[in-house]
Amino acid sequence: MRPEGKLTLVGAGPGDAELITLKGLRALREADVVLYDALVNPELLEYAPRAEQLFVGKRLGCQAYAQQQINELIVQRGRSCGHVVRLKGGDPFVFGRGAEEMEYALSQGMEVAVVPGLSSCLSVPASLHIPATLRGVAESFWVITATTRDHRLSADVALAARSSATVIILMGMSKLQEIMACFERAGKPDTPVAVIQEGTTARERSATGTVQTIASQVNRLGLRNPAVIVVGEVVTAAKGLGVLQPKVLKALQTT
Repeated sequence: MRPEGKLTLVGAGPGDAELITLKGLRALREADVVLYDALVNPELLEYAPRAEQLFVGKRLGCQAYAQQQINELIVQRGRSCGHVVRLKGGDPFVFGRGAEEMEYALSQGMEVAVVPGLSSCLSVPASLHIPATLRGVAESFWVITATTRDHRLSADVALAARSSATVIILMGMSKLQEIMACFERAGKPDTPVAVIQEGTTARERSATGTVQTIASQVNRLGLRNPAVIVVGEVVTAAKGLGVLQPKVLKALQTT
């Protein structure tokens, strides 16, 4: 049986238009319809000049479409137009609901493909020379969304705070003080922290400090979402960010 159109989930990367993949650009050029989110760099839409382009993201907390409406729009456009590209910020499978959209499209008889993207959780810190892991400092990392479906702080934050890993938190600015309180309760008030707003774009702004001081730094600078929060000794590996702790300085000198 012939598929009812095609859906390609494409990761647009963290914000810089040049950080999309070549395969992602090819999908845009071949698209009949592009459904794109708020965190997608609009410059990328220039690579889909013949496609219908529809904004389906969130701005200032307001949804252009509810998720079920997006699912149905994918299927409707697939049946009427052919190839639908769902262009999502970062990677479509990292807090992007890409799997939900893929599952719905498959259930409606569509052909489905996925083009992974650079997730902001790793690429944004890396753009400021902050590694997720560093020999002698951090052997692993957590990536957590701060807010659950019912708008509460994820219980995983407290679990991560008790580990020795780098902790990278997305969608956490509204709960920054709660997040830092988890680390204080875990006995880590002096752990370095970086907050990077709109990373890899011309609007990028950042703050660094410690678990105890970062909230006041963020308030002073007026930082807000979208932002990536990085907690861990790896923050001090970045050029010009923070003050090197003795343990990290020794590790860096011996690697």
